[in-house]
Amino acid sequence: RPSAEGWLEEIKNGPAGPQVGMYLVHNGVVRSTSRAGAPVTGMHVSCDYDLLAQAVCQVETKPGIFAVRVWINEGALAVGDDIMLALVAGDIRDNVFAGMQELVRLIKSVVITEREVAEE
Repeated sequence: RPSAEGWLEEIKNGPAGPQVGMYLVHNGVVRSTSRAGAPVTGMHVSCDYDLLAQAVCQVETKPGIFAVRVWINEGALAVGDDIMLALVAGDIRDNVFAGMQELVRLIKSVVITEREVAEE
């Protein structure tokens, strides 16, 4: 599992480092209730890595975005487990927020399949 700190160090020390004015990290975690409020004991996550690569490329081509990193935790996950870690680096806040919003939307709607596990 990569770390946000490792990604930050890599990007800060890379060619885009001096241009970056903001780094935004998203850490999605399995919670104990569904969106509807029903109890959940876990989740099963699968990822289409070709679609993930496309999503990363799509966000990296947005204005002001210099780097995107994503890690998806596949398999049977328990409450509290990480689902994903994502980082978007860019020039200004508006561009970085928009880039992260687009990235998470694509991941959640196209890239990964999630199946919540209900209490028995």
